[in-house]
Amino acid sequence: MAQEKEVYPARLDIDYPDKLDRLTSFARVLWSIPALIVLSLLTATGSQTFMNEAGEVVTSNGGGIVMGLFVATALMILFRRRYPRWWFDFNLELNRFSTRIGAYLFLLTDQYPSTVDEQSVHLDIDYPNVEQDLNRWLPLVKWFLAIPHYVVLSVLVIGAMGATIAAWFSILFTGRYPKSLFDFVVGVGRWSLRVDAYAFLLTTDVYPPFTLK
Repeated sequence: MAQEKEVYPARLDIDYPDKLDRLTSFARVLWSIPALIVLSLLTATGSQTFMNEAGEVVTSNGGGIVMGLFVATALMILFRRRYPRWWFDFNLELNRFSTRIGAYLFLLTDQYPSTVDEQSVHLDIDYPNVEQDLNRWLPLVKWFLAIPHYVVLSVLVIGAMGATIAAWFSILFTGRYPKSLFDFVVGVGRWSLRVDAYAFLLTTDVYPPFTLK
């Protein structure tokens, strides 16, 4: 009997739409602006200006909550062998929200991104057992080990943008997103999620496979 294929601990799937609205697809970038503003407020870097005890004006540049959580999580795994559950839950929900925005922007769905509901975008990441599943030293080098994926993804993202442009014309004329292009764009998102889970969310030590599936 064939052994069941192991499932990667970060997964993404998006329901294929039978029909897409031509009007909202035509101006999708404009429709996406409010959701993109909300996401930027959650993730953008910021700066604070204040006066120190000597009366000097000091400007402090922040790395943003995403970078802050990455560094904090790496330190917690390294020194405490822990991954606080609420940090994980926040990262998971933030990635779900940003992926819903990406799916809407890339014409994969007509559903306006919800901050709560799953809608047609199904993203899941397994919560790690740090002592059992994670090497405490790997967070120091995972970003480096993932360099081959960055190279491949830089090419795939360009391809996904080209596929989206082609799909945009198809939707305007037929109301449909070609299934082959849809699967390719979702596959690129799936690949990117696995790399994020490995190198930046630090939820797994399993090296991401080089596949869109």
